[in-house]
Amino acid sequence: MRITSLLSAIPIREPVHPKRNNKLKSLAIVTAGATVFYAGVCVYKGNEKFYKNTLMPLTRYLPAEMSHNLAVLACKYKVFPAPRQPDSQNLGIAFFHKKISNPIGIAAGFDKQGEAVEGLTKLGFGFTEIGSVTPEPQPGNPTPRVFRLVNDEAIINRYGFNSEGHRVVFERLSELKNVRGFDGVLGVNLGKNKTSDSPIADYVNGVKVFGPIADYLVVNVSSPNTPGLRDLQGKKELEQLLAAIVEARNSLEVNNKIPILLKISPDISKQDIKDIVGVINKKTCRVEGLIVSNTTIAREKLTEVELANEIGGLSGTPLRSKSTQLIADIYAQTGGKIPIVGVGGISSGQDALEKLEAGASYLQLYTAFIYEGPPVVTRIKKELSQLLEERGYKNVQEAVGKQYKNYLSK
Repeated sequence: MRITSLLSAIPIREPVHPKRNNKLKSLAIVTAGATVFYAGVCVYKGNEKFYKNTLMPLTRYLPAEMSHNLAVLACKYKVFPAPRQPDSQNLGIAFFHKKISNPIGIAAGFDKQGEAVEGLTKLGFGFTEIGSVTPEPQPGNPTPRVFRLVNDEAIINRYGFNSEGHRVVFERLSELKNVRGFDGVLGVNLGKNKTSDSPIADYVNGVKVFGPIADYLVVNVSSPNTPGLRDLQGKKELEQLLAAIVEARNSLEVNNKIPILLKISPDISKQDIKDIVGVINKKTCRVEGLIVSNTTIAREKLTEVELANEIGGLSGTPLRSKSTQLIADIYAQTGGKIPIVGVGGISSGQDALEKLEAGASYLQLYTAFIYEGPPVVTRIKKELSQLLEERGYKNVQEAVGKQYKNYLSK
C-alpha cells in the first residue's frame, strides 16, 4: 500500500507530441532568424539608436581588448556600410597637400597595425592614422590593459605600443597603396621600442621606412605607457630628436616634403608649452603640425572610482575640456601659424566646433567611436555642418581659432 501511495503521488508528465516539439523548434528558428534579420537591417541602415542602445552595449559583455580587436576586424572586412549621403560641402578642407571631404579623422590607437584603413575610410573618416608602430615587433604591456569607464564615457589603456613592427606594417601599407590603389589620406604614428638604446634612431628609422609611402608622419613622444617616453618632450631632448627627424625627412629620395606632426601630452605645464613652441620654431626642428592631445594620467571627477585607479592613459569625455584648453594655449603661443589636430573627448558636433574655434584645423575621434560605433561619425559631421551654417561660417577654415580666447586655460 505504501509503495502504491508513493507512486500515485509522483506527477506524471504528458509526453511531448512530436508535432508540438517541431513547432517549438520552428518558432525558435523563425525568432532567431527574425532577430538576425532585424539586426542586419539596422546595421545596414546605420541605425544610431540600435548601435548605441543595443549593439555596442552587447559588446561590453566581452573583455575590452577582445571587443576592440573584433571592431578592427569588422572594419578590416568592411562589415559596416558606407554612409548614404556625401559630406556637406562646408566640411571640405585641405589637409596639407590633399583635399579631404571632412576634417574628422580616426586617431592612432584604434588600427594599430594598419589592417583596417580602407574600411575606416569607407565609414566616412576624412583621414586615417594608424599605429603607433615600433621598429621591432613587441607585445606591449601585460593584459588586462584596457578598461571601460562606461559611466564616465571614458577608456583607460596601457597597451604600451603593441606593434607588429616596421617591416610587417610597411608591407601591408605598400600593398594597400600600390596594389589596391588606396588614395585616401594616411598617417603613420611612430613610436620607439620599450627596450631601445636609442630612441632617436627608432624615430629616424620610422621616417625612412614610412616617409616614402605615408601622407604624414606623427612623432609620438607623449604616450604615458612607455617608460621614459614623455621625457622626450623636454626642451633639450625634443630639440635633438626633432632635428634628427627633420634631417632624415629632408634627405628622403621620395616624398621629402612629407608633413611631420608632433603629438603632445595634455599633462604639460605652461612652461612646457613655451619650450615646445620654442623648439618647433627653430628651422632645424620645424614640424608641420601638432596633435593636441594624447591621453592623460590625471583622474579628475571620475565616477568609476575603482577603475580610475588603473594605471594608463585616460581618453574620452573627461579629457574634452583639458584638450580644448591646451589647443587654445598652443594656438595663442604660435599665433595660429601651425596647424593643430584636435583630439580628446569629441562625441558631438558641438564638441567638434569648440575645438575648431579654440584653434584646431582638423579633428580626431577614438573613444566615442568605441562607445557608439560607426554612426557617430556621420552624426558628428551632420551636426558640425549645421552648426557652421548657423554660426555664419562658410566652411571649416573660417571657424578655426575664432573663439580661442574663450578657451584659454587660467
